[in-house]
Amino acid sequence: MGGHEAGDGGRAVEVAVTFGLLAAWAVHDLEEVATMPGWARGRVPGLRQRWPRMPERVWQRLEAIDGREFAAAVGVMGVVVAGAAADGHRTGGRSGFYQVALNGFGLHALVHLGQAVAVRGYTPGVVTSPLVVVPFTVWARGRLRRAGVLRPARPRDVVQGLALAAVATVGTQAVARRLPRRG
Repeated sequence: MGGHEAGDGGRAVEVAVTFGLLAAWAVHDLEEVATMPGWARGRVPGLRQRWPRMPERVWQRLEAIDGREFAAAVGVMGVVVAGAAADGHRTGGRSGFYQVALNGFGLHALVHLGQAVAVRGYTPGVVTSPLVVVPFTVWARGRLRRAGVLRPARPRDVVQGLALAAVATVGTQAVARRLPRRG
């Protein structure tokens, strides 16, 4: 059937619900890897003029984005997302780690949309956010709900989801900066 028994009397949760998180994330992050370095180089000067009160370190970090380092950070994030997806599959979708990661994935799409509104234009990740991230998250949560394994949504779930996304992003970038570089 391609599903995974949820256990405790729950219905099967399809593999697409759990490992689909990894697939949807990969599509979304391919957009970011393909566009981030060039976007940052081209847009930072104008953004710096538009928001002169923004801390200088923000602009310096954006201007210094190295494509290989960014791709490495995305690869490290892939390990985190794969772990969440695997844990979700192992538990039939019940895993708190998987559900928080799924929530964070969906909520981070709102961050991308907000960034695009703030800069009044394209930002890396904004195309796949409404086309892949949000629809997948809504679909997966619906499947988890129908299987009887979705945890009730509470305000702290929003905080946890966004916190996981933020900590994972900062952490994976820190790891990528420390990886050895080849010529």
